Amino acid sequence: MRLNAKAEARWLAWSLMVRSRSVFKRFFDLLLAIILLVLSSPIFLLLALFIKRDGGPVFFQQIRIGLLGKEFRMYKFRSMRTDAEERLQELLSQNEKNDGVTFKLENDPRVTTVGRFIRRCSLDELPQLVNVIKGEMSLVGPRPPVRREVALYSQSDRHRFYVKPGITCLWQVGERKGEFWEIGNRNEIDFTEQVELDVRYIENRSFRRDLWILVKTIPALLFGK
Repeated sequence: MRLNAKAEARWLAWSLMVRSRSVFKRFFDLLLAIILLVLSSPIFLLLALFIKRDGGPVFFQQIRIGLLGKEFRMYKFRSMRTDAEERLQELLSQNEKNDGVTFKLENDPRVTTVGRFIRRCSLDELPQLVNVIKGEMSLVGPRPPVRREVALYSQSDRHRFYVKPGITCLWQVGERKGEFWEIGNRNEIDFTEQVELDVRYIENRSFRRDLWILVKTIPALLFGK
């Protein structure tokens, strides 16, 4: 009975610690997302005007898979033509990613002129601050995949769903070796390594780690990596 009581106490202490970390992370995400959304509102307005000139909606909405495999609607500034999803099938054969799960095409004909600029600077991701405020995403975490990708996932790939998806992560800033100042080219990282880096993040996540990934995201964006 005494051993059971000690084990129960340890489990309770661990449970409280995990919950307190989750609450603190959520508070930090919410506070910083609101601040960033307010500060970037002039950029929002300017980008909306430029995108609208191309015709079609300003925002692109897509179903993504998040925490524990739950679907949610993710927001981005529209960087592609309005028929982009319909044209995807005819472009899959030109996929530059050898893994066959993720899709990348450097000179994608679906991308608009404005879209090329905002993609290079990752400004198309700004509306995801709304997803963070809604509690569907975190500032830092594995990038949320689309249904087509998840259908090709192995069981180990699904470990990414253990935490909320994020706007930025280890492979987004090109941190492959775990070095403190490391910032690399995310385009060189294939799907298998993306999963490995996401699992490494999940197993070693902390507030200090999240903060440093956010700091490294700034030069990663400025230098177009």
